[in-house]
Amino acid sequence: MELRLLCSRAGINCPAYEGSIEITGIVSDSRQVCPGYLYVCIRGLHYDGHDFIRQALGAGASAIVAEEGAPLGCVNDAFIITVPGTRQSLACLLDAWYGFPSRKMKFVAVTGTNGKTSVTFMLKAIFEAAMFRCGLIGTVSCLSANRRLFCGNRDKFANLTTPDPEQLYMLLAEMAADNVEYVFIEATSHALWLDKLSALWFDAAIFTNLTPEHLDFHGSMENYLRSKQKLFRQSALAVINADSEYYNDIAEACVGRVVSCSATGVGAGCDYTATEITDNGTEGMSYILRSERAVFRLKTQIPGKFSVINTLQAAACAAELGIKPKTIADAIAGLNGIDGRLEKVKLGYEADFSVFIDYAHTPDALENLLLSVRGFRKPGQRVVLLFGCGGDRDKGKRPVMGEIATRLADFAVITSDNSRSEDPEDIIRDILAGVGDRNNYTVVVDRRKAIENTVVNAKKGDIIILAGKGHETYEINRAGRFPFNEKEIAQAAARQRFNG
Repeated sequence: MELRLLCSRAGINCPAYEGSIEITGIVSDSRQVCPGYLYVCIRGLHYDGHDFIRQALGAGASAIVAEEGAPLGCVNDAFIITVPGTRQSLACLLDAWYGFPSRKMKFVAVTGTNGKTSVTFMLKAIFEAAMFRCGLIGTVSCLSANRRLFCGNRDKFANLTTPDPEQLYMLLAEMAADNVEYVFIEATSHALWLDKLSALWFDAAIFTNLTPEHLDFHGSMENYLRSKQKLFRQSALAVINADSEYYNDIAEACVGRVVSCSATGVGAGCDYTATEITDNGTEGMSYILRSERAVFRLKTQIPGKFSVINTLQAAACAAELGIKPKTIADAIAGLNGIDGRLEKVKLGYEADFSVFIDYAHTPDALENLLLSVRGFRKPGQRVVLLFGCGGDRDKGKRPVMGEIATRLADFAVITSDNSRSEDPEDIIRDILAGVGDRNNYTVVVDRRKAIENTVVNAKKGDIIILAGKGHETYEINRAGRFPFNEKEIAQAAARQRFNG
């Protein structure tokens, strides 16, 4: 595409030049530049893309997009376009490059510390039941009309919940080509802070909750909150959890219509409330949804009290976007689970204990998970929790999770969980700092051995929870990244237990 045309479509002022500059691609990584590419300089967390302009030109870049006021060094021979913010410009350029997929589909984003994956999957199920072609971008997978999107042999976003702009707009273009009508996106605080989604306008945005997480990146809860607020300045509808202490902060940031939801009764006068809640144990939850639009019963097969607010917000969003109550209720009732979200492992052998896998890796998520399981366990059943904390991440949450685990679980197995560059034993020491005088735990550093020992030695009625990884099928430590499937490990341990 000719540079003038590209910039015009992206809403970027392009300096005058003679002749034609043909652009063959757009990247923000100088190592990926090919002849004819447009290189966009991004100031990252560790490196500044402006420092690599020479390398980009050497690789054949036809033009450079740089931030106003950025030091450019000696690059007098380069054609440079300056913009107020290169992150926003990158998103706009890529959207224009791929033919504006942002204008061909409707977008719904879900943000919050916990619940993003569950709510996006619920929305997808509801809108598919209403006969819409749907796309999904999130932690577990990237789907276009139920076709999983891959890049070579790797899932296109195996590492990031919200892909980088170069990947994101390519994915959206594929979805548009598949005639997708609604796209449901997990909007992480990182993605919002880094303006990955800045070229999109959302038909609806959902705020689930906010608890301490990613403070190693944001530095403070105030900055973490600000990143979430950005989403609601680019959405026509906001569906907000009124049970969250941050309800007013999010509501004040909204430019569109605000809809409130409450699953506790705390948010009196809310637009959508859950009443007459029934906990059906491992069979799920049910309640009456009340709103001015309709009053109807919702049943979900997903156990745990947190599934009430998740389903309530998904239902509220769908109703506000025009989906009928019966379609909503049937879709939620038919959803039998989400990978790695209190997912029951099929052990076979008429096992007299159960194993669940859950992604809970924050203090709030772990506490809610354990409270939910304690709520549906039967007399005499033990809650056995196996967990660890990630390396190179917020260290402050480690002792907090140690305290929660030993307070709410009958027995805790403290182990490794993606230690990355850290020594796993150092991480475990941080966790143990919060345990205090309690002795209802053991330490098994090797996570595989920890799972095997826990399953092989399970007592009758035990509810074993493998927390932290959820849908993930890998482990990361100093040696690198390698396959690690907890479901398969637990099943193999069950075979060992029952077959001898």
